[in-house]
Amino acid sequence: MELQTIQHRIYELRGQKIILDFDLAALYEVETRVLNQAVKRNSKRFPPRFMFRLSLKEWNDMRSQFVIASVSGQIKRNTHVTPFAFTEHGVTMLASVLRSDKAIEMNIAIVEAFIALRELTVDYLELTEKLKAIESKYDKQFEDVYDVIDYLIRKEKLALIEQLDRVQIGFKQPD
Repeated sequence: MELQTIQHRIYELRGQKIILDFDLAALYEVETRVLNQAVKRNSKRFPPRFMFRLSLKEWNDMRSQFVIASVSGQIKRNTHVTPFAFTEHGVTMLASVLRSDKAIEMNIAIVEAFIALRELTVDYLELTEKLKAIESKYDKQFEDVYDVIDYLIRKEKLALIEQLDRVQIGFKQPD
Protein backbone atom coordinates (compact mmCIF):
# COMPACT_ATOMS: atom_id res chain seq x y z
CA MET A 1 0.00 0.00 0.00
CA GLU A 2 1.26 3.47 -0.81
CA LEU A 3 2.56 5.65 2.00
CA GLN A 4 0.37 8.53 0.78
CA THR A 5 -2.77 6.44 1.19
CA ILE A 6 -1.83 5.79 4.80
CA GLN A 7 -0.64 9.36 5.42
CA HIS A 8 -4.05 10.69 4.34
CA ARG A 9 -5.52 8.76 7.26
CA ILE A 10 -3.15 10.28 9.80
CA TYR A 11 -4.56 13.33 11.56
CA GLU A 12 -3.24 15.71 14.18
CA LEU A 13 -5.24 15.85 17.37
CA ARG A 14 -4.25 16.97 20.88
CA GLY A 15 -0.80 17.76 19.52
CA GLN A 16 -0.24 14.17 18.37
CA LYS A 17 -0.39 12.33 15.07
CA ILE A 18 -3.19 9.74 15.26
CA ILE A 19 -5.11 7.22 13.17
CA LEU A 20 -8.76 6.52 13.93
CA ASP A 21 -9.95 3.01 14.69
CA PHE A 22 -12.12 2.66 11.57
CA ASP A 23 -9.23 3.75 9.32
CA LEU A 24 -6.99 1.14 10.95
CA ALA A 25 -9.69 -1.47 10.53
CA ALA A 26 -9.95 -0.63 6.82
CA LEU A 27 -6.16 -0.87 6.44
CA TYR A 28 -6.07 -4.21 8.28
CA GLU A 29 -9.13 -5.38 6.32
CA VAL A 30 -11.11 -6.24 9.47
CA GLU A 31 -14.30 -4.82 10.92
CA THR A 32 -13.90 -1.91 13.33
CA ARG A 33 -15.65 -3.83 16.09
CA VAL A 34 -13.21 -6.75 15.66
CA LEU A 35 -10.24 -4.39 15.99
CA ASN A 36 -11.77 -2.69 19.04
CA GLN A 37 -12.59 -6.05 20.68
CA ALA A 38 -8.97 -7.17 20.30
CA VAL A 39 -7.81 -3.90 21.85
CA LYS A 40 -10.30 -4.17 24.75
CA ARG A 41 -9.16 -7.74 25.47
CA ASN A 42 -5.61 -6.37 25.77
CA SER A 43 -6.40 -3.02 27.38
CA LYS A 44 -3.27 -3.04 29.57
CA ARG A 45 -1.18 -2.69 26.39
CA PHE A 46 -2.92 0.59 25.46
CA PRO A 47 -2.36 3.35 28.02
CA PRO A 48 -3.84 6.80 27.25
CA ARG A 49 -0.67 7.98 25.48
CA PHE A 50 -1.06 5.06 23.02
CA MET A 51 -4.82 5.24 22.50
CA PHE A 52 -7.70 7.44 23.59
CA ARG A 53 -11.36 7.95 22.76
CA LEU A 54 -12.25 11.20 20.99
CA SER A 55 -14.48 13.60 22.84
CA LEU A 56 -17.84 14.35 21.22
CA LYS A 57 -16.61 17.84 20.25
CA GLU A 58 -13.41 16.47 18.66
CA TRP A 59 -15.44 13.86 16.78
CA ASN A 60 -17.94 16.43 15.50
CA ASP A 61 -15.11 18.77 14.45
CA MET A 62 -13.42 15.96 12.53
CA ARG A 63 -16.65 14.77 10.96
CA SER A 64 -17.31 18.25 9.64
CA GLN A 65 -14.00 18.08 7.76
CA PHE A 66 -14.70 14.86 5.93
CA VAL A 67 -17.54 12.45 5.21
CA ILE A 68 -17.38 9.44 7.51
CA ALA A 69 -20.72 7.75 6.97
CA SER A 70 -19.68 5.87 3.86
CA VAL A 71 -16.38 5.86 2.06
CA SER A 72 -16.75 3.46 -0.85
CA GLY A 73 -19.44 1.73 1.19
CA GLN A 74 -16.78 0.15 3.44
CA ILE A 75 -17.17 2.14 6.64
CA LYS A 76 -20.37 1.69 8.58
CA ARG A 77 -20.10 3.45 11.89
CA ASN A 78 -22.43 4.39 14.69
CA THR A 79 -22.03 8.17 14.59
CA HIS A 80 -23.20 8.50 18.22
CA VAL A 81 -20.16 6.63 19.54
CA THR A 82 -16.85 8.39 19.23
CA PRO A 83 -13.95 6.46 17.69
CA PHE A 84 -10.68 5.51 19.31
CA ALA A 85 -7.56 7.38 18.22
CA PHE A 86 -4.29 5.46 18.08
CA THR A 87 -0.95 7.22 18.33
CA GLU A 88 2.14 5.88 16.58
CA HIS A 89 2.94 3.86 19.71
CA GLY A 90 -0.59 2.50 19.83
CA VAL A 91 -0.32 1.35 16.23
CA THR A 92 2.97 -0.35 17.05
CA MET A 93 1.32 -2.08 20.01
CA LEU A 94 -1.43 -3.35 17.71
CA ALA A 95 1.21 -5.60 16.12
CA SER A 96 1.26 -7.65 19.32
CA VAL A 97 -2.55 -7.87 19.39
CA LEU A 98 -3.37 -8.49 15.74
CA ARG A 99 -1.14 -11.28 14.50
CA SER A 100 -2.28 -11.94 10.95
CA ASP A 101 0.20 -11.50 8.09
CA LYS A 102 -1.90 -8.61 6.80
CA ALA A 103 -1.77 -6.90 10.22
CA ILE A 104 2.02 -7.27 10.42
CA GLU A 105 2.45 -5.94 6.87
CA MET A 106 0.16 -2.98 7.55
CA ASN A 107 1.82 -2.19 10.89
CA ILE A 108 5.17 -1.86 9.16
CA ALA A 109 3.67 0.36 6.45
CA ILE A 110 1.84 2.54 9.00
CA VAL A 111 4.92 3.02 11.18
CA GLU A 112 6.89 3.95 8.04
CA ALA A 113 4.18 6.52 7.20
CA PHE A 114 4.47 8.04 10.70
CA ILE A 115 8.27 8.20 10.32
CA ALA A 116 7.98 9.82 6.88
CA LEU A 117 5.59 12.44 8.29
CA ARG A 118 7.94 13.14 11.18
CA GLU A 119 10.88 13.60 8.76
CA LEU A 120 8.74 15.88 6.60
CA THR A 121 7.85 17.95 9.66
CA VAL A 122 11.52 18.26 10.64
CA ASP A 123 12.42 19.30 7.08
CA TYR A 124 9.59 21.84 7.10
CA LEU A 125 10.74 23.31 10.42
CA GLU A 126 14.34 23.57 9.16
CA LEU A 127 13.15 25.29 5.99
CA THR A 128 11.03 27.71 8.01
CA GLU A 129 14.01 28.60 10.19
CA LYS A 130 16.21 29.18 7.13
CA LEU A 131 13.58 31.43 5.56
CA LYS A 132 13.29 33.45 8.77
CA ALA A 133 17.09 33.85 8.89
CA ILE A 134 17.20 35.03 5.26
CA GLU A 135 14.27 37.36 5.84
CA SER A 136 15.85 38.97 8.89
CA LYS A 137 19.21 39.30 7.09
CA TYR A 138 17.82 40.94 3.98
CA ASP A 139 15.03 42.94 5.61
CA LYS A 140 17.60 45.47 6.83
CA GLN A 141 19.10 45.80 3.34
CA PHE A 142 15.70 46.21 1.74
CA GLU A 143 14.74 48.70 4.41
CA ASP A 144 17.60 50.91 3.18
CA VAL A 145 16.41 50.53 -0.42
CA TYR A 146 12.86 51.47 0.60
CA ASP A 147 14.18 54.52 2.45
CA VAL A 148 16.07 55.68 -0.65
CA ILE A 149 13.02 55.15 -2.88
CA ASP A 150 10.86 57.04 -0.38
CA TYR A 151 13.42 59.87 -0.29
CA LEU A 152 13.47 60.11 -4.09
CA ILE A 153 9.67 60.18 -4.26
CA ARG A 154 9.50 62.92 -1.62
CA LYS A 155 12.25 64.87 -3.38
CA GLU A 156 10.34 64.64 -6.68
CA LYS A 157 7.15 65.84 -5.01
CA LEU A 158 8.95 68.76 -3.37
CA ALA A 159 10.50 69.76 -6.70
CA LEU A 160 7.08 69.65 -8.35
CA ILE A 161 5.53 71.79 -5.60
CA GLU A 162 8.37 74.30 -5.81
CA GLN A 163 7.90 74.51 -9.54
CA LEU A 164 4.19 75.23 -9.19
CA ASP A 165 4.81 77.91 -6.54
CA ARG A 166 7.35 79.81 -8.67
CA VAL A 167 6.44 83.09 -10.19
CA GLN A 168 6.65 82.81 -13.93
CA ILE A 169 9.01 85.18 -15.60
CA GLY A 170 9.45 86.03 -19.19
CA PHE A 171 7.66 87.88 -21.94
CA LYS A 172 4.08 88.73 -21.16
CA GLN A 173 1.76 89.44 -24.00
CA PRO A 174 -0.24 92.62 -23.72
CA ASP A 175 -3.89 92.14 -23.15
